[in-house]
Amino acid sequence: MRRKASLILLALAVFCTALSPLLRWYAFPRLAKVPAGQYQTMALEAKDATLIDYGTMRAEKVPRLTVVQTLKGNVEESEKIEKSAGRDVVVWDGLSYIVGPDGKFVSQIPERYIFDAHSQEPVHATGESVDGDRVTREGIEFKWPFLTEKRDYQYFDARARTTRPIHYKGTETFRGVRVYRFEQTVPWTKVPFPKKLPVAGITARSIAATGTQMWYTTDRTFLVDPTTGAPVYGEEKHKEEMRGGTLLGGKDKVTAFAGDVKMREDYIESTVDLVTSQRTLVLLLTSYLPWGLLALGVLLLALALWLEARSRRPADPEKPGEPGEPGEPGERGTPGPRPVTA
Repeated sequence: MRRKASLILLALAVFCTALSPLLRWYAFPRLAKVPAGQYQTMALEAKDATLIDYGTMRAEKVPRLTVVQTLKGNVEESEKIEKSAGRDVVVWDGLSYIVGPDGKFVSQIPERYIFDAHSQEPVHATGESVDGDRVTREGIEFKWPFLTEKRDYQYFDARARTTRPIHYKGTETFRGVRVYRFEQTVPWTKVPFPKKLPVAGITARSIAATGTQMWYTTDRTFLVDPTTGAPVYGEEKHKEEMRGGTLLGGKDKVTAFAGDVKMREDYIESTVDLVTSQRTLVLLLTSYLPWGLLALGVLLLALALWLEARSRRPADPEKPGEPGEPGEPGERGTPGPRPVTA
């Protein structure tokens, strides 16, 4: 009976030990993916910012500028692209919508971001665009890969339509979450005007016809949860200038926008809570279950060996004189010599 139990335990030990690396290196890369229908909103603010008045073409100070970013998963489009790409694809329809302190529209930039649901690598397909212009992204945008590494990544800047390195700058703790800091600088770059502007009659085409150009630079910082690859905080020191042409009334340049754009406090709290809950699911496949199964396998193996050793141990010899065993003459169970009678 002991030998049979030890064989069963040994089989269970082998199963648990083999399942441990399979979960981590085979199941996790296939199960961990960004949902195709995900929807999220984020609000950022720039206090004491500088903003151009398109009516007078002068830069003015404003107490606050709000940037609302939305990312909406387009399930129908992702399913279409998956058929030709042969892999899980996510299509995000994004919109950066900027409003002034009075709540009035300032500008907006829509974009469509198509990427691999598992690795977050861009997938080039019809519809990939920024503000209606077709682009071919290289590098990540919005989100880092699962299990982010301590290294530099290529990051796509939608405003400049270019890809540049975003550098790993160290590990720190933010609101109780261990995060990686990434920083990127986009040097002064000529960029197109937003196609939708707040003043009727002024369009990107009409401004370009005057010879005036838009130039842009930014220093951005992201704090990224390395388990999920999701940023829990973002900040940009953003600046745009209009340069040259006849539109500026003889000026060489006018600041179109300048400000330190930071993630709003209420969205920081909700983002940290969301990331904390999601990282538990990732850790379940990458750490908790693999290590737990490995420990269980070792424990079952030790128990199987112990039972096997018990089954092979010889039985202890019984003491002389016990019933059914030979003993000294006269003891119970061993007949002694019979008395001699005449």
